[in-house]
Amino acid sequence: MLTKKGPFADTREIIESSGEKSIFPPYLLKHQDLTRPPKSANRINQKKLINTINYIHFTGGQVWVHLKDPGYEEDIFVSAHPEPCTGKTITCQWSKKNTTSFEHHRFLNLVIDDGLSAILVPAKLLNVNKDRFTIHIPDTSYVLRKRQARRYTCHEVTAELHQSGFLASGSLLDFSFLSFRIRVTPDFGGSFHWLNPDEPLIVNLYRDQKIIFSGSCRFIHQTGNMSVKEIVVAPLAEQFKRFRGRKIRSPRTQLAPSSSISFEHPFSKERVQRDLHDISVTGFSVHERDGECVLVPGMIIHKLNINYSGTLAMPCIAQVVFRRKEKKGAFRCGLVILDMDVTTYGKLSNILGNVVDPHVHVSDEINMDALWKFFFESGFIYPKKYNLIQPHRKDLKETYRKLYQDSPEIAAHMTYQENGQIYGHVSMVKAYERSWMVHHLAARPVPGTRKHTGLPLLKQIIHYFEGFYRLPAFKMDHWICYYRPSTRFMDLFFGDFARHLRNPRACSLDLFAYKDYPTAYPQGQLPDGWLLREYSATDSWELEQFYRNHSGGLLLNVLCPEYEHSDDETLEETYKRHGLIRRMKIYSLIHTQKLKAVLVVNQSDLGLNLSELLNGIKIIITDSASLPWDVLSSAVTRLTEVYDVEKIPLLIYPHSYLENKDISYEKQYLMFIMDMQYGKEFLDYLKGRLKAKIRFLIKFLIKRYLTK
Repeated sequence: MLTKKGPFADTREIIESSGEKSIFPPYLLKHQDLTRPPKSANRINQKKLINTINYIHFTGGQVWVHLKDPGYEEDIFVSAHPEPCTGKTITCQWSKKNTTSFEHHRFLNLVIDDGLSAILVPAKLLNVNKDRFTIHIPDTSYVLRKRQARRYTCHEVTAELHQSGFLASGSLLDFSFLSFRIRVTPDFGGSFHWLNPDEPLIVNLYRDQKIIFSGSCRFIHQTGNMSVKEIVVAPLAEQFKRFRGRKIRSPRTQLAPSSSISFEHPFSKERVQRDLHDISVTGFSVHERDGECVLVPGMIIHKLNINYSGTLAMPCIAQVVFRRKEKKGAFRCGLVILDMDVTTYGKLSNILGNVVDPHVHVSDEINMDALWKFFFESGFIYPKKYNLIQPHRKDLKETYRKLYQDSPEIAAHMTYQENGQIYGHVSMVKAYERSWMVHHLAARPVPGTRKHTGLPLLKQIIHYFEGFYRLPAFKMDHWICYYRPSTRFMDLFFGDFARHLRNPRACSLDLFAYKDYPTAYPQGQLPDGWLLREYSATDSWELEQFYRNHSGGLLLNVLCPEYEHSDDETLEETYKRHGLIRRMKIYSLIHTQKLKAVLVVNQSDLGLNLSELLNGIKIIITDSASLPWDVLSSAVTRLTEVYDVEKIPLLIYPHSYLENKDISYEKQYLMFIMDMQYGKEFLDYLKGRLKAKIRFLIKFLIKRYLTK
């Protein structure tokens, strides 16, 4: 249970500017005569009261003493700390915060405040001195309800208050789900005269220099002087949208067995646990009862665990986005997942995917023999490709074991399985610094049935995509997919979306020519006037000019990101930590000080991508007319010495270059690149296409049934 704030610590409580004493103004007693509790007040017996007092002692809490000042006949409240109680008497020590001696004040009542209501104890004073006092506990005490919401003491929370140029800073003293009480002083040159109580304020709260709340609040009450004030404000928003709305929401699931969330409250540092009502890959909801509400819309929880069946804890960063009153004494609170590491997201997706379809498995342990069998039976590894990789099959098996079992930071996969056999598979690898690439996507029917695995697999891909593209932990700015133009299934969803969006800066399609190139060619000298050197910033303007006018897409954003000097671990370092290889180096081919081509040398473990698109050279030709093939070939040959295979693929853009030079090539590849800022549009499009596909299948089956 959370620590509660002292007696009736509402908007009318006065805290002296020193912060050492808390007293009540006399007008409080106009609303409730504490010496004569109403007949309607609930009662608490002596035994239960003693247990409550001992709990306060155990937790290091405090009680409040209602006294009468002998000089001015004012009612005041003073804090004290109870000692263990075993009988009908209790001894309390005056709080060391009190700077005044109270042994000559008249004792009226003992008050125990739990943050929501107060227990009035009309005790009899037995003895008192400057250090402590002893009272006799009556047979009956009274419970007085005073607040709409329970208040909780806060610890080490920094507060900032903004209003149209006025800035004050300080700390959060206590909170309820309805309001905050903050102690602030104006920043340099400011004045509380600038604060307009009739206008909203922006309140920012921090712990350990991390934002834990930011929102617009309504002014309620203030006390203090022009140097320091205690201000009570109420958050205005009970609901807001953290992300843009979607036409079709991700499905919410109620887990069985029941699960929960637990976290250290960012305001009070106390542990909180709530039963989980429903959950998706993007967020979840819980219920709170009146009197235990601690979830404030806008609050960010940096360390929250989703506890599945009491056996699996899935940590994440979450934010409260709404609070709704559903029935008497109950509220429903929604939280959105702001971030989650890749491994944990895979576990959550796997749990939720299995609820929808038990045959879907997301980033869990996979039978590698079954996976290789699927690659061969689905035709992904065809004879020519196998002839290329078969001399390295031992290394290839080890690479895939690392990818699928040891490297969740750089690889993710999803399978459709029955009885251990794989009938659908999709996987991704982190191909560039902040870009993930669809590595493989294929599905085949379950033998002996008419069961199609493509649609259920695609449905789960959509649900998986819906959560991960927004998570900072994935470091994903772009999504890449290579596919042959003749592959109708891929073009139906990826290509059609790019053409539907008609914005190459959001989603682009670039066509490359694919050509196998032997690495055993002897190196020759480039002709006079030609130079091959490392790519530099001086080449970027010419490259950008060419690409912007020829394509206008996102290729250069992927290959030459602006944040390459980030302090984060590089992609090469991440792969190396997992025992894998991923390198990229860019070269410029120059003739008479003019850029003619850019060559991107990609290196990876053999078979990291079975089409070797990450283990070859990508070539962007900026001046096709004046670049002879033999010169380009000589430049490529000088760069192949880093490879230890017989052939590497060349991906050449524009694809028409080889045709114009009358050079043969094997095939073409479309490179789909999407800016993840348009992930919502992509999801809406895919969901619409999926619904249309399902409707078509239903109509087809009905028509066939009626025909029979």
